[in-house]
Amino acid sequence: MTSAASGRRKRLVLTGLALGLCLLFAGLGVWQVARLVWKLELIDQVETRIDAPAVSTPGPAEWPHVTAAGDQYRRVATQGRFLHDRETRVQAVTALGAGHWLMTPLVTDDGFVVLVNRGFLPARSDRAPAPTPERPSGRVELTGLLRISEPGGGFLRANAPSADRWTSRDVATIAETRGLTGAVAPYFIDAAADTGQNVWPRGGLTVVRFSNNHLVYALTWFALAALAGFGAWRFARSVPGDLAP
Repeated sequence: MTSAASGRRKRLVLTGLALGLCLLFAGLGVWQVARLVWKLELIDQVETRIDAPAVSTPGPAEWPHVTAAGDQYRRVATQGRFLHDRETRVQAVTALGAGHWLMTPLVTDDGFVVLVNRGFLPARSDRAPAPTPERPSGRVELTGLLRISEPGGGFLRANAPSADRWTSRDVATIAETRGLTGAVAPYFIDAAADTGQNVWPRGGLTVVRFSNNHLVYALTWFALAALAGFGAWRFARSVPGDLAP
């Protein structure tokens, strides 16, 4: 094979490779645009749920239809009595510092149990002891945001039920560990803030934040597609008209 023929074949291979990369990058850009549309719709839905009037907490008949996409951050209201002797502390880091979420089972007036994240308790420090949480007795009424269970763990660490160490709000495992019987909701509720400033645990600290870098990713992929397309055009222009060896 002559050097000219070898050069033509090399340029053809490079042209095809550049075209393939152009199509790949363009496809990824289109995919990111679709993800951007989905994320914006999700953010709009969540903001609507948060600002909407509270609805009744879903009961057992509705549990199979409760999903993150359809119900996460929905404002709900419920009534019942707390089982303070079965509360669970889950490691947390908030705007108030490091500490724990206080997860307490609530036996609702409808007869099922739902875990309630009553709020944040700061950890003990050299400057101050950990505050003592208030434990209301009798029937309570509360509103909050419906949250989906967080199985497994968090902070790069798994939950350790046997050691009573929790890094995520894993509803099913907490319910089993605390011996909760009967119908237990597969979600939990983030309680709304109490009106008192010195009340512990401190509710209303739910952070509603969604990473939305899809536009940047899309522009990046389209820019790479343009560069690959330009490279394919340059390679194609350099191939002689007669490609036969």
